[in-house]
Amino acid sequence: MDFEDIWKNRETQLETVPGFKKFHLVRGDREASHTLYASHSTWNSQIDFVNWTKSEAFRLAHKGAGQHSGLYIGHPIFEGFEVVI
Repeated sequence: MDFEDIWKNRETQLETVPGFKKFHLVRGDREASHTLYASHSTWNSQIDFVNWTKSEAFRLAHKGAGQHSGLYIGHPIFEGFEVVI
C-alpha cells in the first residue's frame, strides 16, 4: 500500500472535532528518492487545533502510525500558520 492509499483509507475523527473546517493532503515535487507531501487542515481557531491535538480523536487518528515508517524519510515536522489577510 502506498502513502496516498494509507491517507485515503485511514479512519479520521476530524469531522467530529469542534472547530474543524477542512483537510487536504497535498503532493509537491517528486524526486528520484522521495515525493514531498504536506497535510493541511483548517480550523476555526488555534485553540480548537490545540484542543484536537490533546483529544482522544487525535490519539485514535494517529494510532499505529509507526507501522508505515518505511515510507517516511524522517519524522513529520509541524509548521503552523495563521491567516493574516
